[in-house]
This record gives sequence, C-alpha cells and structure tokens, in this order.
Amino acid sequence: MARIRWIAEDSATGPIADAYREWQDANPGRPVIPAILKCFSLRPDFFRDVVAFSDRLHFSEGHLTRRIKEMIATYVSALNQCPY
Repeated sequence: MARIRWIAEDSATGPIADAYREWQDANPGRPVIPAILKCFSLRPDFFRDVVAFSDRLHFSEGHLTRRIKEMIATYVSALNQCPY
C-alpha cells in the first residue's frame, strides 16, 4: 500500500487527467501510469516537470545509452528492493 496519496487514472480529472493523457500519448502501449510518477499527481505542474526531467536525463542518449541507463536503474532498484 502506498504511503503517498495519489490520483488513479480512472479518478483523474482536469489538469492531472491532461498530464496523464500526455504521458500515455508519449508512451504508447503503456496504459498504466507508473506508481513512481503518480506520486506527483497532486501537483500536475510538478508531474510534468518530473516527466520532462526524467525524459531528458534518463531516457535520452548521452555518454550512456538508454539501454545501459535502464539496466543500471533496474539493478539499483533490485539491490534496494524497490518495486520501481
């Protein structure tokens, strides 16, 4: 059970519904918003900031490829027993 209150996709209205729809449009085939992002659902403006920052930092090519970055993130999450 999450300790942080968030807005589920089926309960989202207004700005957070728009933000969820933008994320889903950018991530076709992923109908569920990741829980780690839903933690920011009470602040749709911050949700968008986190998504933009994450896209720029984690999901872009740089010194490391996206694949390597995701492998490192998955490994660290497993070490920390983090479900994300």
